Amino acid sequence: MDPQANATSGIGIHIANITGNVYDFLLNQAKYSDVIYPTPFENLHILPSTTDLVGAEIEMVPMVSRETILKDKIQDLREHFDFIIIDCPPSLGLLTVNALVASDRTIIPVQCEYFALEGLAKLVQTLNIIRDNYNSELSISGIVLTMFDKRTTLNRSVVQNARDYFKELVFDTVVPRNIRLTEAPSHGLPIALYRPTSTGSIAYLNLAKEVISRVATK
Repeated sequence: MDPQANATSGIGIHIANITGNVYDFLLNQAKYSDVIYPTPFENLHILPSTTDLVGAEIEMVPMVSRETILKDKIQDLREHFDFIIIDCPPSLGLLTVNALVASDRTIIPVQCEYFALEGLAKLVQTLNIIRDNYNSELSISGIVLTMFDKRTTLNRSVVQNARDYFKELVFDTVVPRNIRLTEAPSHGLPIALYRPTSTGSIAYLNLAKEVISRVATK
């Protein structure tokens, strides 16, 4: 659901090879079977994004039930997949609202910076509004702190403040700044395959275990 399409290119999908995408799925009546593609990785498929999605929010504004378009569209997908992971743009527009309305749970990534932490409180308020009006089943699986640099006092302070305020919502795993994490997308590989022993890869593996553990207990 992100027009930047980083999740698409980051797993080696070339935009030039895509004939259908999430824009077509949302607004052009494309069937999911025509826009879901296999990836080089076992058991992972993708409904890709492209820059076509940039204009989607404007087109969605006059539509009836515009907040539930994605939810209605993916109902048939639920029986085919164990998990549907929706990548959101870094904004609270209609694309993100659609994703949250369609979701059972949300994971909130937060950079270890002051403004990111400040914006987190506003996002939680938005989640409460969505729960009250569109999706009463939506829950927060957790908040993951990213781009952590243990050398800086500010980063350590942000982590502590997040834990003090949001308590058990914050995952134990904190993802560090790591050059291998920045390199992996350019190779079209997840970090777990690009450099599995790097600190970034180990952090995301631990995070995945935490996510699965929290899902299993709900």
